[in-house]
Amino acid sequence: MPENSFERRLGLHRVIAPAKCLPQQARTLNSALPAADDEILISVQSLNVDSASFHQFSKSAGGDKTKIAELIESVVRERGKLQNPVTGSGGMLIGEVSSVGKNIKNKDLKSLKPGDKIATLVSLTLTPLHIEKITRVLPEIERIEVKGHAILFDSGIAVKIPADINEGLALAALDVCGAPAQTARLVKPGMRVAVIGGGGKSGLFCLLQAKKSAGPSGRVIALEYSEAAANRLKNLSFVDSVVCADARDAVTASSQIMRALGGEPADLVINVANVAGTEMASILSCKTGGTVYFFSMATSFTAAALGAEGVAADVNLMIGNGYASGHAELTLNLLRESTELRSLLEYIYETKAE
Repeated sequence: MPENSFERRLGLHRVIAPAKCLPQQARTLNSALPAADDEILISVQSLNVDSASFHQFSKSAGGDKTKIAELIESVVRERGKLQNPVTGSGGMLIGEVSSVGKNIKNKDLKSLKPGDKIATLVSLTLTPLHIEKITRVLPEIERIEVKGHAILFDSGIAVKIPADINEGLALAALDVCGAPAQTARLVKPGMRVAVIGGGGKSGLFCLLQAKKSAGPSGRVIALEYSEAAANRLKNLSFVDSVVCADARDAVTASSQIMRALGGEPADLVINVANVAGTEMASILSCKTGGTVYFFSMATSFTAAALGAEGVAADVNLMIGNGYASGHAELTLNLLRESTELRSLLEYIYETKAE
């Protein structure tokens, strides 16, 4: 085990293989107890599985809840963390703080106390995790309820569940809080913005933030594959137009997006789709010199980079970063500000969780 304090802060002492990898890059982590003096021990209650990852698990299991649970348990048992071997993605968790190591230096984590209900804002792909039992699988909201424990390193990020927001809703919001925070940075007044996969939770937050930033002179449209989700979007005041199409059909989808934008390409395309093969619809929908922001974990960098080159698209390709300073508070405030968004997400993430 490395004694270097910097290495320990990053969690290298929990890496089993390959040696010297960071926890996210490692294949296997050590999730065994006890927690060290520079770690936080969490009693885990719920895992919000990344949308692309859950979609893949569900497809492999034929939609069977028992088989989904078995697949997830198998991955965690083998790897000591939840990292889908196909998509490479994970998710995040809600749990209760069991102990805070006396040598924790991170000022935000030092304020935590045993018994605090928290959501971790770092990926499950780098979080040592042990599952005793999966007690419930909720495919409609891509969540599993578990009994188990997790370890948070001194470099980690966590936020207390706010008292004014239901914890299930807070978990759904915090799981994607990097997306609306980056949207706030990218969208300027008057911009034309397209959100591919707009009907999902990250899409909804991005649409609201995009409209807030673009203002009345801007135009914000959503592309959604599901007809039911598309119909829900049509009732939202912060969505100017809705395109119901399959983003894997790049030519048709991009043509419909530009038609919805009055025949013009978008200044910014935000891709939060949970399936592979949507890169080119995003690129073809974007203007020369514009930006395509890929927040989806189903994105292939190779497909995006070579695809843009192949059609001579001079666009800025941006890979999503789940962390942005102030991202948690910005996202929770969107829930507080918009009764439309909150009501819709309460219906999706509370009613369907019953």
